[in-house]
Amino acid sequence: MAEMRNDKTRNDRNGANGKHGANGRHAEKALEALAAHGRLKNRQYEKELALLHIELVKLQEWVVQTGAKVCVIFEGRDSAGKGGTIKAITERVSPRVFRVIALPAPTDREKTQMYIQRYLPHLPAAGEIVLFDRSWYNRAGVERVMGFCTEEQVEHFFKAVPLIEHAIIGSGIILLKYWLEVSEEEQTRRLQARITDERKTWKLTPMDLRSYSRWYDYSRARDDMFAATDTEQAPWHVVRSDDKKRARLNLITHLLNSVPYKTMPREKVKLPKRQKPEGYRESNRPLRYVPEKY
Repeated sequence: MAEMRNDKTRNDRNGANGKHGANGRHAEKALEALAAHGRLKNRQYEKELALLHIELVKLQEWVVQTGAKVCVIFEGRDSAGKGGTIKAITERVSPRVFRVIALPAPTDREKTQMYIQRYLPHLPAAGEIVLFDRSWYNRAGVERVMGFCTEEQVEHFFKAVPLIEHAIIGSGIILLKYWLEVSEEEQTRRLQARITDERKTWKLTPMDLRSYSRWYDYSRARDDMFAATDTEQAPWHVVRSDDKKRARLNLITHLLNSVPYKTMPREKVKLPKRQKPEGYRESNRPLRYVPEKY
């Protein structure tokens, strides 16, 4: 897949004030050093994620101040780690800037529209970053494999999507597409955990169970999707996600390297003095405190 980082962007980020600079380079080198050592430990993961969160805040400030528009698509098999990755990205940023879109099944009215029409209103305006937790690529994946559309509709989709994405990019939107790749064995382990762990049972849907047995149908659908929609202008970036922690760090690092953001100037902040009580006294009204069990 094409690397979207150029020399100018690299210079911008490595300049003064730590523009992607120290934190970003440190995270990249740490990931390389850790690559040969099994699953990432929680302490190391949290340390690297904290550094990337600083850069995501810088990205947010750049997007808001420059009016940039960023759209990120997350696709992959069930339990590949899309939701956890999106949560890691949005943990320390504003939900008014980083908007997460996870559309439900289409309504009867939406089924009569042009297929991609229901996604278009959610594309970013100036100063926004939109994260699609599944996207219009449902047509190439679950809809195709599970028989919710015809092969003729799929072929039309494959012909139309590169043109639509060309128009999206032409409107000034930075479009990034990620496919999270999970192995058969790891998917089985994660789905089994959803059956036995009561914290995760809500994640297991009847569709997940129906899809589980059709691994190779999904593999063929994925391959066809890549062949038709992996373009120079809007390439697919594949993330190995058997180790969720590494996958999150690798994807966030790539995302930051794919957007030409800079550290924006900030005004120095100083807390003002508080007002004097001027006769105020705490009320004697009894308050209903929450029981302190912990």
